[in-house]
Amino acid sequence: MSDKLLFDRIDEPGLDTLEVYKRRGGYQSLEKALRMTPEEVLQNLLDSGLRGRGGAGFAMGKKVSFLPRGAMDKYLVCNADESEPGTFKDRELMQKTPHMLIEGMIIAAYAAGANRSFIYIRGEYELQAMKLEAALIEAREAGYLGEDILGSGHSQTLVLHRGAGAYICGEETGLLDSLEGKRGNPRLKPPFPANQGLYQGPTLINNVETLATVPAIMRMTGTEYAKLGVENSAGTKLISISGNVQRPGNYEIELGMKSRDIIYGLAGGPEPGREVKFWFPGGSSSPVLLPEDLDLGYDFDSMAKAGSMLGSGAIIVVDDSNSVVDVALTLAKFYRHESCGKCTPCREGTNWTVKMLQRIHGGEGTPMDLDIIASVQDQIMGNCLCVLGDAMAMPLASMVAKFRGEFEQYMEEARERAGLGAAPATPEVAIAGAAA
Repeated sequence: MSDKLLFDRIDEPGLDTLEVYKRRGGYQSLEKALRMTPEEVLQNLLDSGLRGRGGAGFAMGKKVSFLPRGAMDKYLVCNADESEPGTFKDRELMQKTPHMLIEGMIIAAYAAGANRSFIYIRGEYELQAMKLEAALIEAREAGYLGEDILGSGHSQTLVLHRGAGAYICGEETGLLDSLEGKRGNPRLKPPFPANQGLYQGPTLINNVETLATVPAIMRMTGTEYAKLGVENSAGTKLISISGNVQRPGNYEIELGMKSRDIIYGLAGGPEPGREVKFWFPGGSSSPVLLPEDLDLGYDFDSMAKAGSMLGSGAIIVVDDSNSVVDVALTLAKFYRHESCGKCTPCREGTNWTVKMLQRIHGGEGTPMDLDIIASVQDQIMGNCLCVLGDAMAMPLASMVAKFRGEFEQYMEEARERAGLGAAPATPEVAIAGAAA
């Protein structure tokens, strides 16, 4: 694919200003949308097949259609928290072309009948927040925000809200609590945000990249956008590549591109003499894949069939110079630190996982610990208020399952380093040995 939609001439000087953005056709999609009915705009979103780019991959048009119709306060919230390790694409969009996000939000709010919008941006994104604030002032002065936008009868306010740096606020209901001034804890669902979200009103929540794609969809029409990508994974996708690659960074691809072409082609692969050991296809919360999975298409269905997920589009590559135990321990520590502690499976599960991995790291582990670790991940998955617990359990479980031999070898070497000798046999091994 030669043409980019979101990253088209992204580094053009002054693109963060209204003057340059409009010179390149900015806000024409909004003008087009406002000449249509909200139902016609919604139909374009449905026809596009656009799936959420923040992680869950839920169809955006369908999400908009869930909001009730009628005269009431409805809200649009842009999730700009971007706290998933390995993900940094939204940061570049907000920094370099903030008006694209603002235009997409106004169109999406029009389709949903929402009159109040918020951008919830992570507190660490100081520069990006400043760029967005400046762009919002320009958009208001130009009449793209406020009362009766461009004489359409549609009115909308848009407020930028800075978070305080908590990973849990990337979860949509935790974000809503934080936006309301409370501690960022996930809520019980149902009720779902579409019915009872921000300030108990119907709320549409979407990611930065998802909303920034809306102007391109309206420009092309939803039907034309759906021709990009592959079946059930329409359009282009921004991917953040990091880890053991020679050219880390953000890239825009057409969904369905071979994973090998992304990791070795765009990102240059590992340093000479090194090989890919495993890789996270969708941020640190996605189950790891192996080198034999590199020829899979990078799309929602192919990643799911391989037992992982496309997630936020963050590919983290780990080469053969790294220990899987070290990666697992680092990952588990992060999720333990970021757990809000509201529900037991996550609060206790993340803590015990770290403790057991530390035992292995310190030379005190036994093969039975691996079975216990795997069991703890099973107890976490699907049993938490939100997906933070699963975000640790899924990759951890996949690492133990796919690299059990390396975990056991690491244990033996760690025990020798600690002067503890060979690990005691598990009961099953001891019984089998006695029978022999």
